[in-house]
Amino acid sequence: MASLSAIRTVLAHRNTRIFYGGSLVSWTGLWVQKVAVDWLAWELTHSPLWVGILAFCNLAPSVIVSPFAGAWADRMDRVRLTVVTQLITAAHAATLAGLTLSGHIRVEYIAVLEVLLGTAQAFAQPARQTLVPGMVPRSELPGAIALNSLCYNLARSIGPGIGGLIVAAAGVVPAMLVNCAAYLFASVTLPLLRLHAGARRGHAPTGSVLREVVDGIMYVARHPGMGPLFLFAGLLGVLTRPVQEMLPPYIDRLFSQGAQGLATVSSAIGMAAMVGGLIVAMRGRLDGLARLAVAAGAVMVLATAGFVATHHFGFAVVCAATLGGATTMHGISVQTLLQSSTSGHMLGRVLSLWGMIGRAAPALGAVIYGGLAEFAGLQLPVLAGAAVASVACVLVVRRLPRIARALERGDAA
Repeated sequence: MASLSAIRTVLAHRNTRIFYGGSLVSWTGLWVQKVAVDWLAWELTHSPLWVGILAFCNLAPSVIVSPFAGAWADRMDRVRLTVVTQLITAAHAATLAGLTLSGHIRVEYIAVLEVLLGTAQAFAQPARQTLVPGMVPRSELPGAIALNSLCYNLARSIGPGIGGLIVAAAGVVPAMLVNCAAYLFASVTLPLLRLHAGARRGHAPTGSVLREVVDGIMYVARHPGMGPLFLFAGLLGVLTRPVQEMLPPYIDRLFSQGAQGLATVSSAIGMAAMVGGLIVAMRGRLDGLARLAVAAGAVMVLATAGFVATHHFGFAVVCAATLGGATTMHGISVQTLLQSSTSGHMLGRVLSLWGMIGRAAPALGAVIYGGLAEFAGLQLPVLAGAAVASVACVLVVRRLPRIARALERGDAA
């Protein structure tokens, strides 16, 4: 596992400095834009359902696209695939800014563009993640995995704050243009990586893409550790993660806060997520990581319930921060277990399915909670979901020893 010294060792490589530098810039830009788009959508509609629909449009393409994206990431040039997705993301930001600046923006147009962005991100996730093992020796891989997550969560901590300041001072269009410039930068720097052929492509095509997709799904489903952990993560994604994906209605209606309040909560989530990532990175061992993943999931449930149950903004920020830290600890723990126990030729497909869970489950939950909020309010549906998630926590704890044996010690029999 990783420690701070291991992370410094990872950054000693030229490739990792290029890769993580581009990652930090692009992800920061994406979070700057997310604050702007969320607030723009809320101003256009003042509808929790529409905010949920937009989250669904961004995240739902993963259901269809991610398994195929993982298969393609295992059989084609991963650098080229990543650059293409980054250029699409830059074009998305430019188009959104142009429509808004010209006064032609409508929430329906945002929805269509979010589908495009979600599709590009679904291809980018496995393509980028499978580059990591080729940049460092195997002994440094845990540190590289942790650093990747830390970059994302650093961006998540500073991006919303920057976005909130830009939106408050200059409106949503400059925030979108910042994201466009960030992804253009990442697209220019990524081809500077010096990788051997095996790192750029997982394997030569062995059959149809569909056959490889099915093989990846069956690999996860039959694994005694991956299958239950994926199911648990999916339930958490549906029942707890949507609150993070559709914050504006909660910020406005429960706490009577504006764009700056949204930026405050988003930044608190990101800063706590970065702390959570450091805690996991500094543990120094693989043993106990499955237990940590499940415990973090339980904290996610409690923090989500606390966030929606209160009308006190200060307490809500604490709950949101706790939720952010727990979500990251859960995610890094699971991803490290996956990358440590997955066969190399399956890595792209397994990580794409993990990315699908991380994106599609919150999308489904956002639509459910957004629709229920129209007639049941913002609080009751989420509290009911937290109760269901609590039962899931109890059930997965009962299978925890078998999950740990399969993923921490490689005993998948």
